[in-house]
Amino acid sequence: MFFFYTNPILIAAAVIPAIFLLVQVYRADRLEREPPMLLLSLVLYGIIATGFAMITERIGSTLLGILFDPNSLAYRLLMYFGVVAVSEEGFKYLLLKNRTWRSPAFNCQFDGVVYAVFVSLGFALWENIGYVLRYGFGTAVVRALTAVPGHACFGVFMGAWYGLARRLANAGRSGSSKFCRFLSFAIPVFMHGCYDFIATSPSMHYGWAFVAFVAVMFLIAFIVIRRMSKNDLYISYGGPFYG
Repeated sequence: MFFFYTNPILIAAAVIPAIFLLVQVYRADRLEREPPMLLLSLVLYGIIATGFAMITERIGSTLLGILFDPNSLAYRLLMYFGVVAVSEEGFKYLLLKNRTWRSPAFNCQFDGVVYAVFVSLGFALWENIGYVLRYGFGTAVVRALTAVPGHACFGVFMGAWYGLARRLANAGRSGSSKFCRFLSFAIPVFMHGCYDFIATSPSMHYGWAFVAFVAVMFLIAFIVIRRMSKNDLYISYGGPFYG
């Protein structure tokens, strides 16, 4: 019922960028397409992650506000790297792993990228609706070029290591698999923290730094998707390590 009382143009502006990127990643999965119901559930898991993240971010910001001046460097570093990035990427990762790690459909390395991006864009889609309804169409345009593809990039970095972790686990290399799972969480957290820290900097000089950071991040994510899609391989449970 909520959507009947809102501007459909704003809803479309908030949702279309995420759907466009979801379709592009789905089409990049050339070796074996994933079950639609699995992908839909991952989008829903991403939406659920936004609710969990909102709670932990509210608690974290309140505690940090007691200990630090909100305008201080310490507050901003802890807030964006330790609270926001850890909360958002952490819940994405936990729900991603819960839904897909032992799924029979997870039989190709690139599947890790697809799964992580679908969770991330489910998160971005729901978050975007809230921002656009609050701040209007101009926000929709800005976020369509920055925040939504930014979440997709975080998902690419998470999924690249997550897919490799599943491949190594299937080959019996549990130690290496655990390390890759750690990287699949830590790298998106670091990138997300950098993104938010630079984007919210009060200095005008950080504007160009943000543009450069986003451009490089988008380029790297694009290269990762193309190469992993092109060189994708099957990873059988209990089978040999295809290297």
